[in-house]
Amino acid sequence: MERATMALAFLLAALAASAGASPVNKSCVTGSAGASVSIGYGGAGASAGAGVSLGADCPRAEEIVRAAVEQAVAADPRMAASLLRLHFHDCFVNGCDGSVLLDDKPFFVGEKTAGPNINSLRGFEVIDAIKAELEQECPETVSCADVLAIAARDSVVASGGPSWEVETGRKDSRTASLQAANSNLPAPTSGVATLVQKFTNVGLIAKDMVALSGAHTIGKARCTTFSARLASVGESAKDTGFLQSLQQLCAGSAGSALAHLDLATPATFDNQYYINLLSGDGLLPSDQALAAPAGSGAEDVAALVADYAFDAALFFDDFAASMLRMGRLAPAGGRDAGEVRRNCRVVN
Repeated sequence: MERATMALAFLLAALAASAGASPVNKSCVTGSAGASVSIGYGGAGASAGAGVSLGADCPRAEEIVRAAVEQAVAADPRMAASLLRLHFHDCFVNGCDGSVLLDDKPFFVGEKTAGPNINSLRGFEVIDAIKAELEQECPETVSCADVLAIAARDSVVASGGPSWEVETGRKDSRTASLQAANSNLPAPTSGVATLVQKFTNVGLIAKDMVALSGAHTIGKARCTTFSARLASVGESAKDTGFLQSLQQLCAGSAGSALAHLDLATPATFDNQYYINLLSGDGLLPSDQALAAPAGSGAEDVAALVADYAFDAALFFDDFAASMLRMGRLAPAGGRDAGEVRRNCRVVN
């Protein structure tokens, strides 16, 4: 109760401060960005043609995915964040093409051993089970990339978050890129400028970055990912208690202990993540950086954090819109390049 009261106080103070501040420079937040991959799997604003309706080709596809996700999340609430993260890590590496699911082979190196993925990504067995059932229902119809997109949406919904209509019609890649996985994905120690650049590199914008960072309202992270936060204990009275509790958790664990990304409501998809940032309780350095303006454009990012902390409905709307935009990131060859894998771990 005391922590919630403190968070509310910081939120009100931030809102009071922002009320007298200069208007947000919307060009830094909502302006267009140059894309290095094409955009478009259908839907409004897509540039690569309309998506394929699963309703016509596999009427029970979304029902099958939803049931499997709900069962997996009921058994392990952390699985919601894991499935959501799989979609993110897929789309940020040469578009949403299921490449993150490919296993290493003697003649092939996938993305699972990349620094941001190894000993970190999970949920592959859930995707395998979904794909196996879909192949029984409608063989070679629903791509693994589409399964990831639908499962991500259903994971958010299963955790209490917003829903959106997933655009489908993606194809699965026949290749993967370990190098791109190592270079494209944001690190947990990234500052605001680096985060914005990583999103810009794939055709997204700063507003997408702030909204999609809200996915950290669920899930866990290893101590190794936020050790830089622990080094700052005592620098701010605001977050000293929070960081000291993390030090106790991580002590003697060799960095392997897990902490909730959102200590207040760890299994609920809500806007508590942003409230935490305003009170100094962001777990990852890259999270807490969003609430600490430093450099050109960072003030706009911090203003969005305050907006989302105050207005959960606004966050839900923007998160859903950004998930749709991220889901439209297509491989360089376009939406028709690739195949529909029968097994998500190997090419046909």
